[in-house]
Amino acid sequence: MKKNLYFDCAATALYDEAIIKNALEKSLCFFANPSSLHKKGLEAKQCLEACREKAAKSLEIPAEQLFFTSGGTEANQIAILSLLTRPSKGSILISAIEHPAVREQVKMLESSGWSVQTIPVNTEGSINLRSLREKLSADTALVSVMAVNNETGAIQPIEKIGALLQEVYEGKRKPRFHVDAVQAIGKIPFSLKQTAIDSAALSAHKIGGPRGVGALYTKNQMESFLRGGNQEKGLRSGTENLFGIYAFADCLEKYTIRKKTQAFERYEKQKTLTAFFIEEVRNLKTATIIPETRTGKEGESFSPWIVQAAFQNIPAQVLIRALSEHGVCISSGSACSSKKLSRPVLEAMKLPKEQIQNAVRFSFCPSHTREDIENLLVLLKNTVNQYG
Repeated sequence: MKKNLYFDCAATALYDEAIIKNALEKSLCFFANPSSLHKKGLEAKQCLEACREKAAKSLEIPAEQLFFTSGGTEANQIAILSLLTRPSKGSILISAIEHPAVREQVKMLESSGWSVQTIPVNTEGSINLRSLREKLSADTALVSVMAVNNETGAIQPIEKIGALLQEVYEGKRKPRFHVDAVQAIGKIPFSLKQTAIDSAALSAHKIGGPRGVGALYTKNQMESFLRGGNQEKGLRSGTENLFGIYAFADCLEKYTIRKKTQAFERYEKQKTLTAFFIEEVRNLKTATIIPETRTGKEGESFSPWIVQAAFQNIPAQVLIRALSEHGVCISSGSACSSKKLSRPVLEAMKLPKEQIQNAVRFSFCPSHTREDIENLLVLLKNTVNQYG
């Protein structure tokens, strides 16, 4: 496979090979269990905590608020399942465009007696703040909204949601505000220092790190429903993946976007490349960018790393396989639900049925160049003309 024709980075980004190799080398030196009391165990523990400090510094949060997990899914699940430690049930609000890691987990809580309500989105895939306000109640225990949608790239108004919660619950017990930040951290300017965010899920393999490692940020102490060996202060039991954590910390240091950094320059460059890609796709008579109002020049409404588009008369699976024959890798949405034919995110945006069936996702990595995107466009146009 030609890596410059891999455009499924929202599913798994291309590895940062230098970081992966360095982390593997370091993990071979610190091979012992960080919980062991002998010298090698203590050395591994020191390495683990140094990684935590580095990662927390990149995220601009205290190290004691960061807990390593096996990935974004587990980080989301820990936050959601912690509700089961409460003495009484309540209600949960999630957006209509959440990742299956959130959407499917809250369904399980619903089956055990919790009330679950869905916050609708508009045709651009952005949450309806008025509807959120109307659904909030005294027994709301959790509000969960992803920062960036993994299918459309729509950036959600996290600061406004947080401000709304603080306003509505001023002087009262506020529900926890959880954010799935998997497609935000290392992708767009995004700060966990926003005072309204209570917890957030992160993942390494979306920003060049290995699969099987992520993190949970929690501003205040959280009691885990899952119990075990008491690693990560009891929030996430299980022997820590030091190789993955070491790589994740380095990826956060390299890719977390702050102004006047190389990461910010890459972000600005990608905005230009994505605007070019969207314009070229929009020029195809049978193509529709989703949402149709997206031009690539609308500012901070969409992540430049994700573009959704539909091509008339070409089902998504047909286009994916046809492009794959030419070495191009794209997808039809979340890899976690690729075997399911339904598209809850696009359905929530009330798109026409044909668009939903034909919609595919192009997602980019920092290593992609204009030449790579031009090559993609040539193959895409040829394939669309052949099948459309």
